[in-house]
Amino acid sequence: MGKFNQATAAAVVAVAAAVFSSQLVACKGKDGPQFSSEHPRIYIGNNAERLRGLLADERPAATHFKYLVDLQIEGQDLYDFRAWHVALMGQLTGEPQYCNFAVAQIDAYVDSEYALIESGEAPYLARDSYLEVGIHVGDIALTYDWCYPQVSGAQRERWMALADQAVWNVWNHEDATWGGQSMPWSGWSVTNPANNYYYSFIRATMMLGIAANGELPRAAEWIEKFREEKIAIEVVSKFEAEMPGGGSLEGTGYGVAMYRLFELYDWWEHSSGEDLGELTGHTRASMLAMMHAIVPTLDRIAPIGDHARDATASLFDYHRSYLLILSYMFADEPIAAHARALLAASSVPEMTQHSLAVYDFIYDLPDLTPRPLVPSEGNAGLGLSYVAEGTGQIYARSSWEPDATWLSLIAGTYNESHAHRDQGSLMLFKREWLAYDSNIQSTSGISQEEALHNLVRLSNGEGDIRQREGTTSQVRAVAQGDGWFYVSVDVTDAYDGHADVTAVRRALVFLAPNTVVVFDHVNTAAGTTQIWQVNSPIEPALSGAQATFAGDDSTLVVRRIEPGAPTPSTHAWNGEFDVAGGYRYDQTTSGGDRRYLHVMSLDGDVTGASTEPGSDHLGVVISFADGREATVRFAADALGGTLAYSGPGGTIYNGALPTTVTALPE
Repeated sequence: MGKFNQATAAAVVAVAAAVFSSQLVACKGKDGPQFSSEHPRIYIGNNAERLRGLLADERPAATHFKYLVDLQIEGQDLYDFRAWHVALMGQLTGEPQYCNFAVAQIDAYVDSEYALIESGEAPYLARDSYLEVGIHVGDIALTYDWCYPQVSGAQRERWMALADQAVWNVWNHEDATWGGQSMPWSGWSVTNPANNYYYSFIRATMMLGIAANGELPRAAEWIEKFREEKIAIEVVSKFEAEMPGGGSLEGTGYGVAMYRLFELYDWWEHSSGEDLGELTGHTRASMLAMMHAIVPTLDRIAPIGDHARDATASLFDYHRSYLLILSYMFADEPIAAHARALLAASSVPEMTQHSLAVYDFIYDLPDLTPRPLVPSEGNAGLGLSYVAEGTGQIYARSSWEPDATWLSLIAGTYNESHAHRDQGSLMLFKREWLAYDSNIQSTSGISQEEALHNLVRLSNGEGDIRQREGTTSQVRAVAQGDGWFYVSVDVTDAYDGHADVTAVRRALVFLAPNTVVVFDHVNTAAGTTQIWQVNSPIEPALSGAQATFAGDDSTLVVRRIEPGAPTPSTHAWNGEFDVAGGYRYDQTTSGGDRRYLHVMSLDGDVTGASTEPGSDHLGVVISFADGREATVRFAADALGGTLAYSGPGGTIYNGALPTTVTALPE
């Protein structure tokens, strides 16, 4: 890994587009995707025996899924349960009642859509800029493919006409029509594979193309569009250029929709023989990024970006689906076994939503033994830190035990509407949130302002100086040693060349298990204000240069080492920015070329911290309750510094803090 910016991103996009397109063209010239000439064509051919075996062995996920399918056909009408779920059971059992039910359900749905069209309206699947076109066209295509003998000729024609027009309208938004009437739409994100809408668009395209291959005139066109234009050029080139390290530029809320993309990789491979997921390192890396984003109690995820479904960022079925699919795709690698262990120990050990129970079934891996996250004999455990450099999501923890200290920092590409103005923001968790994104306590889950994040907020006479979309912050240095982690980031670019902002940089040293030393260098024009801030659900007790956040299960103490005399205050959130609770601790200083040094310690870890003077650096000497000692120095005007860290048993580390990004162990 190294520095990353928009210029290099554009260059990588151009090269990747040519390289990956040529790879697929070459592949097409040899074998290319190979689809069955008979139905079923999608997924079933390579998985029927395995899935029937799970049913025969009465695996819990298989038994539960069949139970839900039977409830559905008996009239329960389970929420968001899809026709393809029932059609799948028809394929696996050969019992006609399943396909009969699925066909009837799709036929009724198609009739309802045509009724809207005939009344001069757009069908339901076109609503909200075609957001759910992948769900509905996918449902039609899978039922058509898996229950083909039970679908009459008239039904096939009617179903395919609706689905084909929907897919055509997606990719031709200005010329879209329904029932012969012009119904153009915005075309939102039809060329943006970092956006959650996109995965719905390509799901509809892929599913229809494969299901109707050789039967629908445009089916071959949809297969080519999915494979060669959307995946090879748009997805792969953007992911390689802008998302090294995995994850989503939309954050951990809307970004979890990426599990739909990973599902398409897997289903394409089992339908065509081609592994599209291997074209980009983003696929495998996303499994690591997701695991590290989950806090040690395994019930919440880092609240990065909008969380409209659940502002609290609680772990949910979508996160489970994400890790189930990826660990299935990479089942022969140790990280997959770690992912299965994490899921088993998490707050979502099985799906809570009936509509997602199908993924517990089809991605069951009875022969994969979960691998503990913590080290054990013959098992090194999972690494303690991770950098997804493209998204800028950085994570570190003291261990994988439930009571571990966890932290995150953000510095990467900011170009999606669901991302927040949070570049440079730090979060801390130990048994509970201590320093968090205050959006957790908003009523909407989509408040994005700088005031809600743990960074140095900048303001002038016009108000807060905003971070801007279309910018890329940099991870400048990363290193991990025995019991410590160091990272340095530069988020100056997030302010998009604002005349009042010259430099905004943050570095931190995590001294495990419970202390974080934070250094900030901020340079703003005269007349501006700089506010060093911490958002927390806990009201801080202020005493001079110290703030104490005493929670129910942990206590955070923030010691200000430098500067000497800013104005401290506490702001209670009471509805501003849609935030109904929690607090923000502020240290307010006038603008200028400023440097800040803070020691943030948990649960009495630090007994004393004092300035370590120097003309070319800012330093602190720290005494720990267990006898450890540390001197941390940050270069005042350059990258790097030094760390002298020792314990009762001797030296832990004594040397320079690096000035480059070094590889981290998995």
